[in-house]
Amino acid sequence: MVASARPTVILVHGAFADASGFSGVIGELASAGVVAFAPPTPLRGVASDAASLRAVVEAVDGPVLLVGHSYGGAVVTQASAGSANVVGLVFLAAFAPAVGESCAGVQEPFDAPLLAETIRPTPYDALGAVGGPELLIDRDRFRETFCADVPIALAASMAVIQRPLAAAAIGEPLTAAGWTEHPSWYLVSGSDRAISPDAQRFMAERMAAVVDQIDASHVAFISRPVDVTGFILRALATL
Repeated sequence: MVASARPTVILVHGAFADASGFSGVIGELASAGVVAFAPPTPLRGVASDAASLRAVVEAVDGPVLLVGHSYGGAVVTQASAGSANVVGLVFLAAFAPAVGESCAGVQEPFDAPLLAETIRPTPYDALGAVGGPELLIDRDRFRETFCADVPIALAASMAVIQRPLAAAAIGEPLTAAGWTEHPSWYLVSGSDRAISPDAQRFMAERMAAVVDQIDASHVAFISRPVDVTGFILRALATL
């Protein structure tokens, strides 16, 4: 895609969101002279989603900094293992499972977040997944669960256009973990109701990541794009 000595930033969204949520971050990165891409995540399963991301990464002519949000962190973790051009990983309130561990499994030791109460399975199977339904957040409780710090009107739109996640993806164990071989940074969302902040701190500490915390909901990259971009730029500055 792009030949550059400076790492290209690839922004990877998770469930119940899409790549457009990174618009503010993309603008801030562009102002700093950083090239960024935000490809769609299929949200069908960790292995298949990681293969899709890996194809994007391998198309970049030069080093890559991968940034994953939420479930996108699991995708980044799997896709980056053994990658020659990935030079670092940034996790934004994201899953970072170990090999053999799933997004569901890594959360089990911690208090369940509000999302556990507000997530709903569809009455139909997830097309393109290995089986089972899609998962969506109850629209009436979307804002308090996912994005309590964004404007009410924006949250209402996000609830309607939320991207479903195949339920099978939550329990799918990872077969590789790139954070064991790449330097990592983790931005904890202190007011997160989708992934427990304690679970986030555990994952960050386990991977020996550079850790910071922001007083924000699960979607700090939408509600606080300047601060999130600053965190990404600090990671870039060390590469």
